[in-house]
Amino acid sequence: MGRGKLRIYLGAAPGVGKTYAMLSEAHRRIERGTDCVVAFVEHHSRPRTEVMLHGLEEIPRRELAYRDTTFTEMDVDAVLARHPEVALVDELPHTNIPGSRNAKRWQDIEELLAAGIDVISTVNIQHLESLGDIVESITGVRQQETVPDEVVRRADQIELVDMSPPALRRRMAHGNIYKPDKVDAALSNYFRPGNLTALRELALLWLADRVDAYLQEYRSEHRVSAIWGSRERIVVGLTGGPEGRTLIRRAARLAEKGAGGEVLAVYISRSDGLTSASPKELAQQRTLVEDLGGTFHHVVGEDIPAALLDFARGVNATQIVLGVSRRKGWQYVFGPGVGSTVARESGPDLDVHLITHDEAGKGRGLPVNRGTRLGRARIVWGWLAGIAGPLTLTWLLSGVAPEVGLANDMLLFLSLTVAAALLGGLFPALASAAVGSLLLNWYFTPPVHTFTIADPKNIVAIAIFVAVAVSVASVVDLAARRTHQAARLRAESEILSYLAGNVLRGETSLEALLERVRETFGMESAALLERASDVEPWTCAGSVGPRPCQNPEDADVDVPVGDHMALALSGRVLPAEDRRVLAAFAAQAAVVLDRRRLREEADQARALAEGNRIRTALLAAVSHDLRTPLAGIKAAVSSLRSEDVAWSEEDQAELLAGIEDGADRLDNLVGNLLDMSRLQTGTVTPIIREADLDEVIPMALGGVPEDSVELDIPESLPMVPVDKGLLERAVANIVENAVKYSPERTPVLVKASAIADRVEIRVIDRGPGVPDEAKTRIFEPFQRYGDAPRGAGVGLGLAVARGFTEALGGTLSAEDTPGGGLTMVLSLQLTPARHLADAPGATYSPAP
Repeated sequence: MGRGKLRIYLGAAPGVGKTYAMLSEAHRRIERGTDCVVAFVEHHSRPRTEVMLHGLEEIPRRELAYRDTTFTEMDVDAVLARHPEVALVDELPHTNIPGSRNAKRWQDIEELLAAGIDVISTVNIQHLESLGDIVESITGVRQQETVPDEVVRRADQIELVDMSPPALRRRMAHGNIYKPDKVDAALSNYFRPGNLTALRELALLWLADRVDAYLQEYRSEHRVSAIWGSRERIVVGLTGGPEGRTLIRRAARLAEKGAGGEVLAVYISRSDGLTSASPKELAQQRTLVEDLGGTFHHVVGEDIPAALLDFARGVNATQIVLGVSRRKGWQYVFGPGVGSTVARESGPDLDVHLITHDEAGKGRGLPVNRGTRLGRARIVWGWLAGIAGPLTLTWLLSGVAPEVGLANDMLLFLSLTVAAALLGGLFPALASAAVGSLLLNWYFTPPVHTFTIADPKNIVAIAIFVAVAVSVASVVDLAARRTHQAARLRAESEILSYLAGNVLRGETSLEALLERVRETFGMESAALLERASDVEPWTCAGSVGPRPCQNPEDADVDVPVGDHMALALSGRVLPAEDRRVLAAFAAQAAVVLDRRRLREEADQARALAEGNRIRTALLAAVSHDLRTPLAGIKAAVSSLRSEDVAWSEEDQAELLAGIEDGADRLDNLVGNLLDMSRLQTGTVTPIIREADLDEVIPMALGGVPEDSVELDIPESLPMVPVDKGLLERAVANIVENAVKYSPERTPVLVKASAIADRVEIRVIDRGPGVPDEAKTRIFEPFQRYGDAPRGAGVGLGLAVARGFTEALGGTLSAEDTPGGGLTMVLSLQLTPARHLADAPGATYSPAP
C-alpha cells in the first residue's frame, strides 16, 4: 500500500476561507465518485461553512475528559478502520488534549498518510514554526500552536487561499467570521489593515520559496542548464579582501529593486592552501550578508572563474557582482583577471556587474602559481635556486674563475635558470632570469660594475639569455601543468572505468564501494545515508571507517543523491574538481543499494512464487488425492446403509476395513499437508531431549505392514539429542515411501550406526531407484517420481521428512543402493547443535 497524498490550504489569516475551500473540494470529489469523509472539521459557528458540511459523511469524534471538562478530538482509530480514500482534517497545527493518541494533529495526519489515506487539511501562515517571532513582532500575539515548516513543505499540494485586507475586514464586519460581540475588538487589534497586509506578504513569500524549490527539482530532474530568470538571484564573488563588504551592500541594493530578490555571497578558495583570505574579514562578511537576508557559501575550486560560473548557474542566478581587480597595471601581464574572464564567459543569460571600490588598483602582490602542483618543498628549492643560485655563482666566478669568459658565464647562469624552472616552475625561473641578467651585466659585461654595455654583441647575448631563460621556464611550467592534468585525467578514467565495470557486472557490495571512495579521496570515513521523508531522521544504509557521519550536516563533504539520500564523507574538504568523480561514486552507491534491495525483493518474489506453486499443487492434491479416500469411505458407508442388500458379516467387515483404510490414508495426507504448512511458515519449534534410537524408530513403523521392514538398531548406540516427535515423523515418512516402491516380499532394511560425531539412520530399499539428476527433486513438495499410482499420496512425505530433519540440525540425502534400489541417509549430530539451543522456543534438557 502506497503512502497517501497531503493537500494543504494555506491562508494568511483566520477567515479567508480555508475550511470552506476544503469542504468545496470534498463535494467536488464526491461528485466524481471519490470516497471522502470528514475526519475532523471545525465550522466555528460560521453559517456558510456549516452548510457545506451537509451531505458529507462525518466520522464520530472521540471524547476525552481533561480537568473536569469533556473535549472532542479526531478518532484516529475510527478513521483508520473506515479507511476512506480521502479524509478531511481541519487545523493542522492543533494541539491534542492530553491523553490523546498523539500530541499534535499533524502527527495524527502522518498516521493516516502512512495507511494510504489521502488527507486534505488547513493551516494559517502564522502557525508555521519558523515565522513565530516575525508574526509576534507584527501582531503582538505569540502563537502557541505551531507546526514544523517541513511538515507543510513536504505536502504534495499547497494551495494559497488569498483575500485582500479590505475584503477580509468587510467579511469580518458582516459577522461571517466571529460573533458580533467580538467583531469590534478583532478589527481594532489583530485584523488591522497593516497586520493583514504583512501576514499576506509572509504567506506569498513563503509559498514563493516553495514554488522555487519545485522549480529547482524540475530543473535538476530535466537537466535544464540554462538560467531561468523567474526571480532575481544575485551572486557576489568574494576574495576575502576588504572590498567584500562594499560588494555585499551593492548586491543587496540590487536585490531590493526586484521583489523577492536574493543575495548569495560565495568565497572560492583553492585546495593547496598556499594562501588564504583573512578569516576575520570573511567572518565579518558572512555576518553582514546574513544580516542583509542573504546566504554565505564556501566553494573549493582551482579555476576561480569557472567555479564561480558553475556555482551561479547551479543556483539559477541572474546576476553576478564582482569588484574591480586590486591588481596593478603591470600585473595584468599574468592574465586578464577574474572579472574580465567571468564577464567574457558568462553568456547572454547572466549579467556581470563590476563594482569600483577603494582598494581597486592598489595591488595584491604577485599571484602564486598553484596550477603546477609541484609541492611546497620544490617551490622553496626553486626560489632558492632562482635567487641564491645566481648570487652564489657570481661569487664563485668572480673569486675562483674570473677568466671563464662571458659566453661560458651566460651558459652557467642559464643552467641555474633551467634548474629553478625544473624545481619551482615559472616564477622562480623568471626571477632567476632577471637576477642573472642583472648580475651578468654588472660583474661580467664590460665595462664591469656598471649597467652600461659597451659592445652591442653583449647586448644581444644578454637579450638572448633572458629570452631563452623565459622560454625554458614557460615550457617547464607548461609541462608540469600538463603532467598534472594527464595524471588526474588518468586517475579519473581509471575510477570511472572501475565504476562502469561494476555497473555492468554488479559485483561490488555497498561496503566495498564505500571503502573504495574512502581510499580514493583519502577520507576517514564514508557513509550512505537515507531517510523516508524530509521530516524523518537519517539512517545509515552502509558505512566504512571510524565514526561515520549520522547526518549530512556533520560531514566534511556531502553529495546528495536524489531527495532523501546522501553520501557523507569525513576527513577533509574536497576541491570542486574532485566532486565530479565523487558524484559518480554517489550515484553508483545508490545503484548498488537499489540493486541489493531489488535482489532481496526478487528473493521474496521467488518465495512468493514458490508459495503460489505449492498452493496450486495443494489445490490439485485436494481436488484428486484427498477426494479418492473420501470417495471410498462414502461408497462403503452408502453400501452399509443400503436396505436393498443383505450384507453378510464378512462383507460388512470388508466394507468397514475399507472405511478404516480410507480414513487412515486421509489422516496421513492431512497430516503431511499440515506438517508442510508448518515448515513453510517456519513454525516448527523442536524441543530437544536426549533419546535412544532403538526406542524412537520402532514407534515410526506403525503405518507399514509388520513384515515389510527389518530393523538393525544396535543397543550400544549413544543417545542422540532430538525432538522425538519430529524424528519419528521423519523416519515414518521415509520408511513408508521405501515400502511403497519396494518389490513384494522384499523387506526394507532400517539400520543405524555411529560415525565419528554423528549417527546415521539408513533406510534401504530394493526398488527401481532414482537417477542422479532426480535425487534432489524428490525432496521438493508435491513431487512424485516415476509411475506411482494416483491416490498413493500427494508427494509431501520426503519434503516433510527433510524439513523436520533440518529443523533437528541434521541432513537427509539419497544414495544408490548397491545392487539396485535407493538408500535414504538421515544424519544427526551426537552433541546438541548450538543454533538449536539458542533458537527462540528451542530447549535442551538431558535425559533423567
